[in-house]
Amino acid sequence: MTNYPGSPHLKRTLLASALLLALNSTYAQQGTAPAARSGEDTPASVVILGSRSTAKTSLDTAAPVGLINIKDMQTAGPLELGKLLQTLDPSFNFSSTFISDGTDIIRPATLRGLGPDQLLVLVNGKRRHQQALVNVQQTVGRGSAGTDINAIPLSAIHHIEVLRDGAAAQYGSDAIAGVINIVLKTQTNETQLSSSVGTTSEGDGDLISGSANKGFKLGENGYLNLSVEGRRRNETNRAGPDTLRVDPPRVTQRIGDSLAKDAYLWWNAALPIDDSSEIYSFGGVSKRTGDSAGFFRSPGDGRTVPAVYPNGYLPNILTTVKDMSFAVGYKRELANDWKFDVSVNHGRSELGFHERNSINVSYWYEPKPGGGIYAESPLEADTGKLKFNQTTFNADIRGPIKFGDRTVQLATGFEYRSDNYAIEAGDPVSYQYGRTNNPAIKIFDQVGGIAASGAQGFPGYTPGTEVDQGRHNIAMYLDAEHNITEKLLVAAAMRFEKYSDFGNTTTGKLSMRYDPSRQFGMRGSVSTGFRAPSVQQKFYSSVSTNLNSAGVLTETLTAREGSPVTRAFGISPLKEETSKSASIGMIVRPMPNFSVTADLYRIDIDDRIVFSSNIAPESGACVPASKCPIKSILDPLKVGQAQFFTNAIDTTTDGLDMVAEHTTKWSGSTLVLSGQMSFSKTEVKARKSQSPVLTGAQLFDDAQVTLIERGQPRKKHVLAADYTTGPWNVNTRANYYGAVQGQGFTAPYIQTWEAKWLVDMSLRYAFTKKISASIGVNNLFDTYPTEWDKTKAAPFPQLGFTHCWETCPIGINGRQMYAKLDWAF
Repeated sequence: MTNYPGSPHLKRTLLASALLLALNSTYAQQGTAPAARSGEDTPASVVILGSRSTAKTSLDTAAPVGLINIKDMQTAGPLELGKLLQTLDPSFNFSSTFISDGTDIIRPATLRGLGPDQLLVLVNGKRRHQQALVNVQQTVGRGSAGTDINAIPLSAIHHIEVLRDGAAAQYGSDAIAGVINIVLKTQTNETQLSSSVGTTSEGDGDLISGSANKGFKLGENGYLNLSVEGRRRNETNRAGPDTLRVDPPRVTQRIGDSLAKDAYLWWNAALPIDDSSEIYSFGGVSKRTGDSAGFFRSPGDGRTVPAVYPNGYLPNILTTVKDMSFAVGYKRELANDWKFDVSVNHGRSELGFHERNSINVSYWYEPKPGGGIYAESPLEADTGKLKFNQTTFNADIRGPIKFGDRTVQLATGFEYRSDNYAIEAGDPVSYQYGRTNNPAIKIFDQVGGIAASGAQGFPGYTPGTEVDQGRHNIAMYLDAEHNITEKLLVAAAMRFEKYSDFGNTTTGKLSMRYDPSRQFGMRGSVSTGFRAPSVQQKFYSSVSTNLNSAGVLTETLTAREGSPVTRAFGISPLKEETSKSASIGMIVRPMPNFSVTADLYRIDIDDRIVFSSNIAPESGACVPASKCPIKSILDPLKVGQAQFFTNAIDTTTDGLDMVAEHTTKWSGSTLVLSGQMSFSKTEVKARKSQSPVLTGAQLFDDAQVTLIERGQPRKKHVLAADYTTGPWNVNTRANYYGAVQGQGFTAPYIQTWEAKWLVDMSLRYAFTKKISASIGVNNLFDTYPTEWDKTKAAPFPQLGFTHCWETCPIGINGRQMYAKLDWAF
C-alpha cells in the first residue's frame, strides 16, 4: 500500500491534527469525558464487539472498534440513525437518493466503501434481519439488499459499537466490511421525553419529531424499557426549471427528500429467574411511509393521455415500510465463570408500493369492440409488495479453561437460520398491456407508437414474478483468546457454515494485541470471510413490457437465477463471495487524556455478487444471425433486454482509519477535541463472465465500475470540538466528504462531484439536571454538491437536475435548522 491514494492529502491532514493536539496538550490535565446528566443512562465506556471474552474499552481491543454514546447522539443534529452514523463515524456512508423507487425511503448504509450487504448489523449482540428491498436502481449499493438501519429509533439506543474489521469467522455471513452493534437502553429510573422541530433555509423539509422512553423495574434486578417515537418530514425539492419539455420553462421534477412519516415502538427487557439466570427479550415494530416521484411525462409524450393530463404529469410513488423484530432468550451463569446463552430472534421487513397520479396508456387507447377506444384507465393502483423474514436460533457458551497456570478464554456455539423471500403481484392495471394483456393486439398511443403497458412511474410486479421461497443454514464456531504474557494477547476464531442451497464454507481469523507499555500498543489481524448470496438476490425478478430495437412489444426482464434467460446466457447459479482481509494498527496514549489510534487495512473480495448492466440486443444488420448472439438469445424468449445477478467481479479495498481524542478539564469546564479520518480506495481487479456470449465488460460495464470505485468518498473525516461549562454545552463538528463520480446517466462522460466540508453546530442549555433545550444548525454554510456540467451531462441539467443523483453523500437540502427540548422526570 505504498502507493496509497491521496498520500499528500494524508500527510497534510496528519500534520494539522498533530499540531492541533500538541498545542492543546500544553493545557492538558488528567480527566475523563464528561458524564451524562443525572437520571440519564451513563455514557458507555466499554465495548463487547470483536471479542467474546470480557468487555474492554475501545482503546484496549485487538481490532478497531468505534464507540458512539448517548452524549454523541444528543449533540448531533440528525434524528434518523443512518444520517446520525454518517455524521459521527467517518467509515460509514449513507448516500442520499431520489427518483429511485423504494431506495428513496430505504437508503443504502455502507462501511469502509463496500456494499450494504457486506455490513452485518447486530442489536444487543444478535443478528438483525435484512430489508426486503433490492436496490436495482443506479445508486450506491446497486444489486444489494442491506439492513434497513432507519427502522431502529434513536430514543431506544444506549450506545453503538462499530467494528472496523472483517469478522465473518466470528459473526457469520455479511461481516466482510465490519459489524455495527446497536445496544438498547436498560434504564428504569425515569421517563425521558424529547421533541424537535426543524426546517431548511429554503423553507421546505419542515420536520417535527417526538419521543418517549420509559423504564420499569421487574422484580429486584429486572427491567422493562419502552420507547415510542414519531416523526414527520416534509419533502424538499431542489429541481431547476425544465427547459426542454415545457414552454415556458417550469419546475417539473421533485428532486430531494421525499415526504416521510415514521412511527416506532421498541422494547428491551430482562427478568431474573434466580441469582444466576434470567429471561430477556427485545425488539420493536415500525411503520414508515414515503411519498416520492418518478420522471415527468411531458404533454407530447406517448406515455401520457392529453384528455387526462393536458399539461403532462409527474407519477407519484407511495411506499409503506413495515418492520418487526422479536428476540427472546435465556442466560445463565454457570460454575467457574462460564456463561450460557440461548435465544431465538425473528425479524420481518415488508415494502409495499402504490402508484398515484399515473395512468395505464394501453388501457386508455385499447380498441373497444364495436369501434372506438375504451378511453378509461384507473389513475392509481397497488403495484406489489416485497417481503423478507428471518428466524435465527443461537446457543452459545463461553468461559475460561485452565491449562496449568495459564487461562484461555473459550467461546463456542451453534446457529440455525432460516431466510424467506416473497414478491406479491400488483393490481392487474399496474402491469397489464390492455385488459387482455395480449401483446398480439395492436394498441397505439397518441403519437402513433405502440402504447406502453402498466402504470407509469413504477410498473407493478406481475404474477410471473411472484415468488415465495427460502433457504436455511447451520453454523458452528469456536473462539479462543489468551494472554500469553501481560503484554501480548492472541485470539483465534473459526466458523463452519452449511447452506441448504449452495454448500458449505469455513472461515478463520487470527488477531494479536501487543502493549509494551501503557502508552503504546500494537494490534493486527488476518482473516478469511464470505458472504452468502442473499435470498433477495437469488429470487428477485421483475418484468415490464417495452419496445425492442425492431419496434416489437417485448418484455424487459430482471431475471432470477435458473430462469430461461440466465440459462440461455450460460449464467451459473450464485455462489458465495469470499474475502481475505488484513489490518495492522497502533494505539498511542502519551497522557491519560490524549489518545491516537491508526489502523491500515486491506480487503480482497473474489466473486463479488453484482447486478449486471443492461443486456440489450445488437443493433443494425444481423446477417448472418451469428453476428448478433445476444439478439439470437433474447428474441425467441420475447425479451427486449435483461439484467441479472451474477458473481462478476473481484475487488480490492485499501484503507486507513485514524482516531484522535484529547480532553481538557479546568474549573468546572470540559473541552473535548476529536479527529477521525478515514481513507479508502476500492478497485475492480477483474471483470469475469461465465457466459460464452457476454464479455466481462458487457456484463459489468464501465459505468458500474465507476459506481463501485468512485461512488462513495475515498476520504471522509470528522473533526469535532465539544465544550461544556456549567449548564452550557457547545458542539461544533466538521465533516469532510471526498469527491465522488458517476457516469450511469452520462456515459462515457464521467461527472465529478467535488470534495466538500459540512459544518454543524449546536448550543444546549440545561435549565435543571432534567430539563434542557437545544438549538442547532446542520450544514451551517449552506454547502451544496457540485452542479452538473451543463454541456457534457446534457440533457439532465436541462431537465431540472441541478446537483447530484446516482451518488450523493452530502444530500442536496442545504442548511437545516432545528430546536429541541429534552425533559426527564
